[in-house]
Amino acid sequence: MIIELKKLSIEQASDFWELAFSDSEADWTKWNGPYFYDVLPSKKEFECSDNEYIENPFRKVIWVEKKMVGMVFAYYEDKPINRWLDIGISIYDHSKWNSGIGTSALKLWVNELFDQVDLPHIGLTTWSGNEGMLRVAEKIGFQKEAQVRKVRYWKGCYWDSIKYGVLRSEWL
Repeated sequence: MIIELKKLSIEQASDFWELAFSDSEADWTKWNGPYFYDVLPSKKEFECSDNEYIENPFRKVIWVEKKMVGMVFAYYEDKPINRWLDIGISIYDHSKWNSGIGTSALKLWVNELFDQVDLPHIGLTTWSGNEGMLRVAEKIGFQKEAQVRKVRYWKGCYWDSIKYGVLRSEWL
């Protein structure tokens, strides 16, 4: 299985929107910080020229066998200082879950980011209800660094925020 990470081009925006955002009830939305109740962009909003997804080196489409299946992303927790980088992943195509794609894509992403930025640490934040993401973080060698108890509220329950991280020296 060939997995590639590529910047999203303007020509691919429509196809990517169909994959990622056309269904506001898609399975991935139930796991990707559902307690934020994010509103997905309309197709018209997404296809505009100032779209933060297009040609962004901190947002890469996951391609498997020449087909878009998801996205990896990175963001600074401490803007504008830009010394604390966190990453994430979304596999939009539910049929690709539990196939090793997320694990492989995140490994590629961490390698790429350590080549791209001069930082000693990369983090990943998820929540205690996302057991798949917890497993992937640990599987690729991230260490659990914090567990903030009962701060994520969703579907009438409180969940923990879980922070993972890896040091450049541990990764390399």
